[in-house]
Amino acid sequence: MARTRTTKKLAQRIDLNYFKRSTAQKRAKLWLSVALPTLAVVWIGWLGFVHDSHVYSSGRLSQAHAVLERQCGTCHVQTAAAFYAKAKDDACLRCHDGPTHHASAQAAPDCAACHVEHRGSADIKAVRDQACAACHGDLKTPRGAPATRFVARIDSFGDGHPEFAALREGALDAGTLRVNHALHMKPIRSGPNGPNVQLECGDCHRPEQARAAAVATGPGPAGATKDWKYGDARYIATAAAYASAEETLPAPGRILASYQPATGRELMAPVKFATACAGCHSLAFDKRFSEGVPHDRPEVVYAFLVKKFSDYIATHPQELRGAGEPGRDLAGKPLRAAVGVRTANEWVAERIQESEELLWRKTCKQCHALTFGSRQDTLPAVEPARTTVRWMPHAKFDHDAHRGFACASCHQKALSSTETTDVLLPGIATCRTCHAPGPEHADARCSECHTYHDWSQRKEVTPTFTLPALRSSAGR
Repeated sequence: MARTRTTKKLAQRIDLNYFKRSTAQKRAKLWLSVALPTLAVVWIGWLGFVHDSHVYSSGRLSQAHAVLERQCGTCHVQTAAAFYAKAKDDACLRCHDGPTHHASAQAAPDCAACHVEHRGSADIKAVRDQACAACHGDLKTPRGAPATRFVARIDSFGDGHPEFAALREGALDAGTLRVNHALHMKPIRSGPNGPNVQLECGDCHRPEQARAAAVATGPGPAGATKDWKYGDARYIATAAAYASAEETLPAPGRILASYQPATGRELMAPVKFATACAGCHSLAFDKRFSEGVPHDRPEVVYAFLVKKFSDYIATHPQELRGAGEPGRDLAGKPLRAAVGVRTANEWVAERIQESEELLWRKTCKQCHALTFGSRQDTLPAVEPARTTVRWMPHAKFDHDAHRGFACASCHQKALSSTETTDVLLPGIATCRTCHAPGPEHADARCSECHTYHDWSQRKEVTPTFTLPALRSSAGR
């Protein structure tokens, strides 16, 4: 027979005193609900008492600011009636002086808008592209200011960035030295009777610091220095009358100075005759002497010739009496050598004229642009070399960071360039081969190549902080 289940019978099974009866589980829940909030309040109160704000931090600080990990009030200055204290520029300027980027900019962003903290050990100077694109994505100038000459829309290195200015249409190398790179990159004879040699880019082009270190190593075999295979120690040891600044071309515009000082290994130094050319290109001027003339101004060369020939004829007076060098008439027939007695001054003047004809019209003219005056006895004027050292004045580049790559892999034009006016700078497409978004590429952020603050305009700040050890000992 089926059992009859009514609501009344089911209700009799309910214990009406269940919630009034104390159990171990109920007592544990009660104590936990009271103890945990109490411990939390005590913990927060203790952190406030010892001024430890680490619990409120949204992340670890960068390595540069790691010493301020537990001192939030240093940057987040609390204001009245405000619960959240945002990092202010005044707090940043207590330690750093960041001069503005463009005086004509409409509004300078806050420090924290570009330099985002609480991202762990990330480099705080490595600004995100979004921060740069906030202005350069739609570049504007204040009303009444002249229009900018820069591209108005650049969102990133791969989006909107134009070709380098040195490589845009019509750009030419302003240098005056006649250099055929294609010829020098092939096996070439080192001299009239010398062997064929294969030049490398580093035989001529080196950073300033590397070149200075190589020169300091002293002379090596065959008159060259130990690290300059095609240099000449005699020319290296001789100071030239012209300054190094006269050889280079000033960079156009104003260059933003970097926060870190230059090491001398970022850019290639101008090529020097003494270290790169003298081993192959002789400056011989007369068969009586084994040495060549100085690689210097024409007036220095002229003074050298006067002294050399004057000293020589003083010890070889027999050459004043004898036959002169035979010449040729207009038809090419040989003429009889003139025989007679000359004075020392006449003999010196003849030898100087012959040497200058060789130097000015042939030897020096192979590389330098010479301008001759209307008078026959005037010295020529040598055009300044105008070597460009900094091709990208608005960006920073470090050859030392790329030392693992062969020069020709980036400067591919050097293998085929025959004209001095060719710009051998690698294009932006070459840079994007490595510098692109993604884990398998090098960093391509704007801050990798560009500097925001002009640190040449920085000001000294007044120190306000003491060492944590000193501050803790002072309170004892």
